[in-house]
Amino acid sequence: MTLYVDTSALLKRYVDEPDSERAVEFLVSDPVLVTGRHTVVEVRRNLGRLLTAANATSARAAFVADLASMSIIELDADTCEIAATIAEQTGIRTLDALHLGAALRLGTTLTFLTFDVRQGQAARALGFAVAGV
Repeated sequence: MTLYVDTSALLKRYVDEPDSERAVEFLVSDPVLVTGRHTVVEVRRNLGRLLTAANATSARAAFVADLASMSIIELDADTCEIAATIAEQTGIRTLDALHLGAALRLGTTLTFLTFDVRQGQAARALGFAVAGV
């Protein structure tokens, strides 16, 4: 199975939040993790916002190490066009649409991991199996 990981799920690996244990169980259960390039910006921004400076530094290092083993989908023109169409059709937020656009580049045979209810609903509407929510 291939698991597309959105920011709401990946962030739980580094920040103790509700459902963090469940998120980590999903993350370690799948050897093939995929995410969009913009996840780097989202996760790093939130690590700095949610953690102390010392904890953010160690979490950032763990995140960089995890990224090395993940496949990253670049946000090229095609991905952004897909995301724009999804945003128009569903009304979801821009960054969520980018996640879904990136995931759609690989097809709907992968599982979409999110802890964002609205994004999970949009992912299901697009034909993805959804884990997390």
